[in-house]
Amino acid sequence: MATLQKKGFLIPRLLAAFFIFVIYPHQLKAKIQFEKNILPILERSCLKCHGGKKVNGEVDFSKIKNQNDADAQYELWEAVVEVINAGEMPPEESPQLKEKEKAMLLNWHQDQLNSPVESIPGTFKPRRLSGPEYRNTLRSLFGFDLKVAVAKAQQTVAGEESLVLKLLPKDPPGASGFINDTHTASLSPIILEQYAFLTDAAIEKLFAPKQRSQLQYLMGENLPNEWRPEKISQNEARSLIKNFIPKALRRHISESKINISLNPLNKLTGFELLNALKFEMKAIMLSPEFLYRGLLMEKFPGEQKPVDAFELAERVSYFLWEDRPDNELMNLASNGSLLEPEILTAQVERMLKEPQAMNLAESFGVQWFGIANLDELIKNPISHHSLRNQPVLFLNHLFTKDRPVIDLIDSKTTFVNEGVSGFYGQDRGRMKRHSKPKGIERTTTPFQEFTLEKATWRGGIITMPGILTMNRGPIQRGTWLLRQILGVRLGEPPADVPPIKPSPRGKNLSFRERFERHRSDASCARCHEKIDPLGFALDHYDTKGQFIQNKGKLPDASGKLPTGETFKDYSELKEILLSSQKEKIVRNSVERTLSYAMCRKLTRNDQPTVNRITKIIVKENGTWKDLFVEIVNSLPFRETIFKEEIQG
Repeated sequence: MATLQKKGFLIPRLLAAFFIFVIYPHQLKAKIQFEKNILPILERSCLKCHGGKKVNGEVDFSKIKNQNDADAQYELWEAVVEVINAGEMPPEESPQLKEKEKAMLLNWHQDQLNSPVESIPGTFKPRRLSGPEYRNTLRSLFGFDLKVAVAKAQQTVAGEESLVLKLLPKDPPGASGFINDTHTASLSPIILEQYAFLTDAAIEKLFAPKQRSQLQYLMGENLPNEWRPEKISQNEARSLIKNFIPKALRRHISESKINISLNPLNKLTGFELLNALKFEMKAIMLSPEFLYRGLLMEKFPGEQKPVDAFELAERVSYFLWEDRPDNELMNLASNGSLLEPEILTAQVERMLKEPQAMNLAESFGVQWFGIANLDELIKNPISHHSLRNQPVLFLNHLFTKDRPVIDLIDSKTTFVNEGVSGFYGQDRGRMKRHSKPKGIERTTTPFQEFTLEKATWRGGIITMPGILTMNRGPIQRGTWLLRQILGVRLGEPPADVPPIKPSPRGKNLSFRERFERHRSDASCARCHEKIDPLGFALDHYDTKGQFIQNKGKLPDASGKLPTGETFKDYSELKEILLSSQKEKIVRNSVERTLSYAMCRKLTRNDQPTVNRITKIIVKENGTWKDLFVEIVNSLPFRETIFKEEIQG
């Protein structure tokens, strides 16, 4: 059933603990084993709806066959315990759990929560460059972009200008929820064909007259003004290959491997040499070693080892920049000093000051908070530009200006242009005005960093106009806040949810009052007890994100959290988020960032790292830079495990 993915408690954990320790104390005497005690229960009562060909709620117990599999699905078991406690699972038509079996499941889950977990890095898996990573890698390698030839009017916002992103299929989010999690993304013939086309385009452009300076940089030589590509010499061609291969493959390459590309050039001249050179460059760029990360890393089958310096350079560069390592990182990797924590920390600080760090907000931030949903929702290009870019600039400010992690929720700093200035009341008068070009009725205007004074209803990402517009209505807003800010895992609503009924004849009920009648189903109420208070707290903002002021009676924005805390509106809810919910918000931020940095879904063995970093950030009111430094120096980031069958 889809309800298995929903979360929320009808029976407090205290009652569950009483059930285990008082009613069935004899279950505590022996350690419960998953394969021996839990797996048979799942096979008897759960596989009918959650296994094999029939997989309801995206939960497939048939794939969980041992303790390791169970550990990899550690998030699932809290939902399992909740629906069993609530009496929702198994469904009536399936074999029911005996009280002894319920106690065993609950006891096993409690053991899982309380048992110490060893911090173990993930197993190495080859991972193809995502579309944005490939685009950025190509650009930084060659020194120019491949762009779509399009003309745009000044009053419009351009579509996709990158030829790379225009041609390559969009990467679907992996198990982590991020598109850089490409472990299971295959290299199809269609994608390979597009790579070949893009490679040819990049190489041809490199030899064009306008790119002479970049060609000289890659070649390591100055060329005379009258030089033409067909006049390339053996020395120039060989120099280009020697410099190009280590840059393309992002690490030191042995002379013997470079000679594989050099040998076909021997004794060739003129166009024959030029064409052979282009072919060898293309072969490098279509090789798995270029298209995938980590394939050239030194491997120790069956062992847990620190990654080498070049792999570490790749990891930190694609994490913070979504791009290949630059010369400074490569030099530090070459002499091994990048492996020193102090040097790596200094590099994080340097990299966050570079323009490429904007990719952290434009990729990680946009994916985390679902900001790209505005692309389909807002059709007006001027409004789209304003509403979409404001939260990205704010996130870039947090990430690169050493701001506290909790500033995500409350910050006096924001970014405004004329497209969003109307959302800020009297503060609008202090904003810088921009004159429109002659003959242009409407156009996009640049953003400015701005300090809020009177617009106390703004501040932080939750109340940004684009975020509120993207989440129209209390249910969407509450769900978004739970998932993206607090890190609560919620399942999708059942497909057969009836529409909300209109007010009865003669009554003028608010949406909130009508919804109270609608959510009477117990299985729905469990989730809505969490969602509704948060969503209705934002009811003083209309569907366009505008704060409602002096317009008659305001909607009821009060609420009570499942923890018992009450508030009268969002401003009071924000105080709760900044106090009792602060650790939960920081933990979610740590988990999201670590998962993005590692390009994979976190496992139970990552929890010690998450716990340690969360504790540091909460205790010291740590900044985003502190968080990034902790992650790049953490065990999951700096070490890996190689499968036995992987050979060097």
